[in-house]
Amino acid sequence: MAASEVSAVLSSSSLKTDTSPVLETAGTVAAMAATPPATAAAAAVAAAARTGSEARVSKAALATKLLSLSGVFAVHKPKGPTSAELLNRLKEKLLAEAGMPSPEWSKRKKQTLKIGHGGTLDSAARGVLVVGIGRGTKMLTSMLSGSKRYIAIGELGKATDTLDSTGKVTEEKPYDKITQEDIEGILQKFTGNIMQVPPLYSALKKDGQRLSTLMKRGEVVEAKPARPVTVYSISLQKFQPPFFTLDVECGGGFYIRSLVSDIGKELSSCANVLELTRTKQGPFTLEEHALPEDKWTIDDIAQSLEHCSSLFPAELALKKSKPEKSNEQVLSCEYITLNEPKGEDDVIKMC
Repeated sequence: MAASEVSAVLSSSSLKTDTSPVLETAGTVAAMAATPPATAAAAAVAAAARTGSEARVSKAALATKLLSLSGVFAVHKPKGPTSAELLNRLKEKLLAEAGMPSPEWSKRKKQTLKIGHGGTLDSAARGVLVVGIGRGTKMLTSMLSGSKRYIAIGELGKATDTLDSTGKVTEEKPYDKITQEDIEGILQKFTGNIMQVPPLYSALKKDGQRLSTLMKRGEVVEAKPARPVTVYSISLQKFQPPFFTLDVECGGGFYIRSLVSDIGKELSSCANVLELTRTKQGPFTLEEHALPEDKWTIDDIAQSLEHCSSLFPAELALKKSKPEKSNEQVLSCEYITLNEPKGEDDVIKMC
């Protein structure tokens, strides 16, 4: 419809409204219709440039917020990845959300994103994994000395080289005469301050290398001597032969795999860990604090840090750091290992 036709129709309308804005719009339509293609293309390019500029500003704001995050929070580790692999996945998601790194930032001032985890979980285990970000990485050591809680499902009658279901079966023994009362009757022996021999497949090191790495190479590895550990509580939750479920609260350096294996031996049989879930580490619980992967965003982590800040004593509380200028920052990561690990739950991994 031509602009004059539009004007005529609007003028003859019985609606008692001011038609001047509409007429102006009609005029604009006519003007646009008369706009040369080259001019329209230039306008489209300009609009796209504005959109791109706005996107860069948004990414820069996210980068600033990411670099300002500081504290400790928890994520839900699923079965499969190692704790280090999960930390890498978390880091990559955060960097991607902030649009970092990108070529246009390569010549600008570098700003390191510090992120690490305290208390390694086996790849076959799931549950709470505590993560420190920014200055929160300095608080991870305190996570190692705190208590942890696990739900473990053991399987009687089978022993493996790794002491869990991922390993090769090394021994089989009968279990048909073992009763619930038998298991409950020996649990007291594993409560309190006890001595425990750690498994050969572990994060413990020999000559700077993990025992598990040496074992996988087929090298001969001697068992580490028994060492003192603490079990605060242990109870039998379910017994359905050959499976039994334990609820265990323990201190740092304790191996659930060794506990289940030792229980099997005490019952004149053998046993290995079928399933392992860490339900609590320090003040963090799986139900209330552990973020699932779909919540690994800058905003969700910021909210979690705020929520979790009240879980720590005042002397451990972290003041919010001042954000840097976003147009002079590049996010980068490098791996740092702090201290020689004491056990599978006593590793701080930094990046």
